[in-house]
Amino acid sequence: MEKIKIFDTTLRDGEQSAGASMSVEDKLLIANKLDQMKVDIIEAGFPYASKGDYDAVSEISANTKNSTVCGLARANFDDIDCAGKSLKKAKMPRIHTFISTSDLHMKYKLKMQKEEVVQAIKDSIKRAKKYTNDIEWSPEDASRTNLNFLYKTIETAISSGATTINIPDTVGYAIPEEFGKLIKNIRKNVPNIDKATISVHCHNDLGLAVSNSLSAIIAGARQVECTINGIGERAGNAALEEIVMCLKTRKDLLPFFSGVDNKKISSISHLVSTITGFNVQPNKAIVGKNAFAHESGIHQDGMLKHSNTYEIITPESVGLSSSELVLGKHSGRHAFKVKLQNLGYKFKENKINELFSKFKNLADKKKQVFDEDLLALADEEQTLRNDNMIELIDISISSGLKKKAIAQVKLKYSKKMISGKSEGSGPIDAVFKAIKKIINVKASLVVYQVNAITKGTDAQAEVSVRLEDDGLNVLGVGNDIDTMVASGKAYINGLNKLFHKKDKAADSKKALNSQAKKIDKHVI
Repeated sequence: MEKIKIFDTTLRDGEQSAGASMSVEDKLLIANKLDQMKVDIIEAGFPYASKGDYDAVSEISANTKNSTVCGLARANFDDIDCAGKSLKKAKMPRIHTFISTSDLHMKYKLKMQKEEVVQAIKDSIKRAKKYTNDIEWSPEDASRTNLNFLYKTIETAISSGATTINIPDTVGYAIPEEFGKLIKNIRKNVPNIDKATISVHCHNDLGLAVSNSLSAIIAGARQVECTINGIGERAGNAALEEIVMCLKTRKDLLPFFSGVDNKKISSISHLVSTITGFNVQPNKAIVGKNAFAHESGIHQDGMLKHSNTYEIITPESVGLSSSELVLGKHSGRHAFKVKLQNLGYKFKENKINELFSKFKNLADKKKQVFDEDLLALADEEQTLRNDNMIELIDISISSGLKKKAIAQVKLKYSKKMISGKSEGSGPIDAVFKAIKKIINVKASLVVYQVNAITKGTDAQAEVSVRLEDDGLNVLGVGNDIDTMVASGKAYINGLNKLFHKKDKAADSKKALNSQAKKIDKHVI
């Protein structure tokens, strides 16, 4: 069987999802998971786009062991130089450069003639070769490009030094038969195509990104660009988990394989969902919470007799347990540690002890503890910082049908115990106002989302909030069996991230002392 390279662009195209901005720390967490999964290429960002993207690509380059690290660049020297510098610490660096080739894009977007585009391809790839010999080139809007011109640009890119040719369906316009035919025509009409790997990057505007990618593989593509949970620009990209599991499940018609560790799929899916605040729809293939749930009586009867009657893949194959009740309040630390390892997590002993304590508290409150609960605990630990300024100590709320909600909040801030209360239009509003009053911040709440991690009235609530302040935008997350507590945790997690971002831009001690003076009146 031939190998299909998996090119993950969660950190670049995935971040282009409206509202999915990630911090450098967030990207590092995801990149480490992708590296552990043995994804072939990680597109870590667009270095020229912002300092944050440059820093993320640079940090990921320095910390990635198994995967090639890739930076995106337009076909100009400034972009390419910036990408090259950001990748200098990478063990295996790749520069991905692109330019539009469709008549529509050349006329209205680039305002360039065909000859100018061809020259730009030559110049940009020659420039990229100063930094690495692993160069990927993309003709943007390829599926709407004149075929003869497309062949010419691909031939030019390869003769200039490109080692991977990526064919993007930029606006998700193609259908499988058409896209497969395009790949066949490229193989037939580009004389030097054998000197490069054909890649595909399909968008999901018509819900066909995975289908188009598989059709391209059958036609000769040997690299697929995709994202965790299928996130990305507009309707998203081909979902990595669907591509990987299709190749694994349908070897009869798809005699190919990927080197990705599919048992880490569930944990990274949950991590990306937590960091971006984008909940995975319950009926999402492979990673949705209903993907292995059976409610129909006919289905349940078949499952009891033989699981293959209604399950073509197993929960274990994507990193979940086959049993519903995994651990309980009587479970020991060793069993808890082994379970975390089976779910794809590795923590130091001190963190295991902290997580085990949180698990015991949760197990005392819940009748059943599910894999999803453990994923939430582990991901919450990964997204929390060790140098948090604020820590939630206690919340007490009074509310009712005919009275205003009042929240009393106790926090630990800069080694001081502080307390305050506030009224609100509801209990969550009261909690947020009390925290803002104590800390004296002006952050605006842009998004508030709550999701039940598992079923039942004792399910953990997973809350995500997006905060904005002085042009900074952060995502805060929190989990707890009590929705009000989870909301407080999420809000404080967001504030900690805001303070950390502000400290990076200003003198850390100065900012801390100034903030501490404002809250002295609340000291207990």
